[in-house]
Formats: sequence, structure tokens, C-alpha cells
Amino acid sequence: MADSARAMQRRGLVNGPDFEFFQRRYFTPAEVAEHNLPEDLWVSYQGSVYDLTPLAQEHKGDLLLKPIIEVAGQDISHWFDPKTRDIRKHVDPLTGTLRYRTPRGRFLHVPPQLPRSDWANDFGKPWWQGTRYEVGRLSAKTRSIRIINTLTSQEHTLEEITGHIIPTI
Repeated sequence: MADSARAMQRRGLVNGPDFEFFQRRYFTPAEVAEHNLPEDLWVSYQGSVYDLTPLAQEHKGDLLLKPIIEVAGQDISHWFDPKTRDIRKHVDPLTGTLRYRTPRGRFLHVPPQLPRSDWANDFGKPWWQGTRYEVGRLSAKTRSIRIINTLTSQEHTLEEITGHIIPTI
């Protein structure tokens, strides 16, 4: 009898997603902008969103982290070459050599302009390469959709992101 009662409880509506383990795949620029502290540091570039909080915690107090903290919650696509997905480069007018273009100063995993004995390059891939810190994609367009239950007068607003609908709080 207990088994049939459990079976009856399972009938009807299908359970929704388990939101405890639900991972969003698309984020708006406004949502990325909310993560603008060293303890919660997100950036976006080349259409992807990256959570750099673990990187910031690992290198806490490092001077090379400062340019990244300054742009927390912002899009930094202008730092990168869209074709190579590597940091933009330019020819140094004084030396005629190819150098990384870092408008806010050198940051983590960018080699120094001149050889130095104190720079360790044993970190593997730089943080901007690979998907280690990637949490999702940056949405290009959004629009709000308001749903009203005419029987109960309940309202709920959804934000549609490039064809995907994500509830807003």
C-alpha cells in the first residue's frame, strides 16, 4: 500500500530542474557588473563570462592583480585580439620590438617587457586561455517579458537572453 501511495504522488507534474546544481549559461552585462569586488570578481571578454575569484584569492596582494581588480564586472574584450584570443600586441616605437599592449599596466601571467630573473612562467596556461574560469556566455541582447496570471493577479518578469529565457528576481 505504501508503494502505491508513493507511485500516486509521482504522477502528474514532472519535477523541474534541481536549482541547487543548475548552472546558467548566459549572463547579461548587468549581471556581470554585479560581480565587481576582489571577493567576487567576474569579467567578460570575447563573448564569454569568466569568474576570476579563485585567481584573485590565489594571488591576493599581488601588484599584478591590480589591473584586473580595476576592471572587475566589466567587459575587457579590447585587451584581446579577436582572431588569436591572446592579448593584443603592438610594435614598441623605441625598440621596434613586438610587445603586449596592456593599457592598465602589466597583469597576471603577462611576461615582463625585459628579461627578469624573478618572473616565474611555471603557471601553465595563462588565465585568459582555456576554460578553467569560464562560467558562461555573455548575452548580446535582452528583453523583459512580463507574465500576468489574470485569475490571481500574480506577476512574474522574465528576461529573454538571445533566445533563452531566464527568470529574474
